[in-house]
Amino acid sequence: MTPEGPPKAIATPCVKVCIVDPESSLCLGCQRTLMEIAGWARFSEAEREALIAELPARRALIRPEKLGLF
Repeated sequence: MTPEGPPKAIATPCVKVCIVDPESSLCLGCQRTLMEIAGWARFSEAEREALIAELPARRALIRPEKLGLF
C-alpha cells in the first residue's frame, strides 16, 4: 500500500465573520447554522457541495441591514 500524501483540504464557505443572527439562526458570514458549522468536517464531500449550493438562497433569510455590517 502506497501513501497517498497529505489529506485533501476541505472546501468551506467560511469567510472568518462568525456572527450568528438570532432571527434566522444563520451565520452572517457563511449562512450556515451552528449545527452545520460544527459538523462540517464530518460531512461527506457531496453533502458539503450540496449545502454550499444552498447558501446563496439562504442569504435572503437575513435582513439586508445585518449583512451590511461588514
